Amino acid sequence: QVQLVESGGGLVQSGGSLRLSCTASEITFSFNRMGWYRQAPGKKLREFVATITNKNTTNYADSVKGRFTISRGNAKNTVYLQMNSLKPEDTAVYYCKGTLGLINDFWGQGTQVTVSS
Repeated sequence: QVQLVESGGGLVQSGGSLRLSCTASEITFSFNRMGWYRQAPGKKLREFVATITNKNTTNYADSVKGRFTISRGNAKNTVYLQMNSLKPEDTAVYYCKGTLGLINDFWGQGTQVTVSS
């Protein structure tokens, strides 16, 4: 069974930085695309944060451009999210997603990021 495990969340002051990591286990194939999404307190939906393809093409939400950087690790199916200049509105549970083909999505359990003002 494919599992994605996130780590690196925590409590940080406004203006601080965190680096999230996501690694997939029990997997022999490579995801076409990996990404990060987040769900803020009281919100029902997860919102897009950033994605990266297997050709290293990146895409970012406007709200995080210039502050967050997504990258893939040397290990297969590993992805990172470097978050700088964090704001209280970045507070959310951050989820990692791996996509195989066009529509086969695999999600992690999430890691909490809390930014204090």
